[in-house]
Amino acid sequence: MTLQNLLAIKRLLAHAPDGAAIRKLLEAARRNLADARIVQISTDNRFDAAYKCLMQCAMLGLWANGYRTATSQPGHHQTAIQCLPLTMGVPAQTVIVLDALRKQRNLSDYEGDPISEAALASCLDEAGKLLAHTEQWLRAHHSDLLGNA
Repeated sequence: MTLQNLLAIKRLLAHAPDGAAIRKLLEAARRNLADARIVQISTDNRFDAAYKCLMQCAMLGLWANGYRTATSQPGHHQTAIQCLPLTMGVPAQTVIVLDALRKQRNLSDYEGDPISEAALASCLDEAGKLLAHTEQWLRAHHSDLLGNA
């Protein structure tokens, strides 16, 4: 599957890259990861903040490449995660881990399953790595969108 295929089947939409929007979302991802590291917050909310960071990074990859998910379609989180190898060269093995975290987030949000310390630790670790990868990738491939960020 390519980004163009996903565009053709309306899983993705065309989206003009916007430096100001990219910088704003990157800052939000950094804030969410910082919030996720605050130990006084509940495990569930820390997980949510780390997961938001993951999704914001996935969106940054799409946006910088001229796409966005069709949020009116079910499964837009899954689409964003599964596009990471195409948008920012994230290894398939990492995508499998991120998709498992997405499923854990769904169980927590929609069925009330508590987040384990192990799931939180994994989400924090993956969010930190993906944010660092995203920042490096943006600097290497789309520095024009970053301005002085």
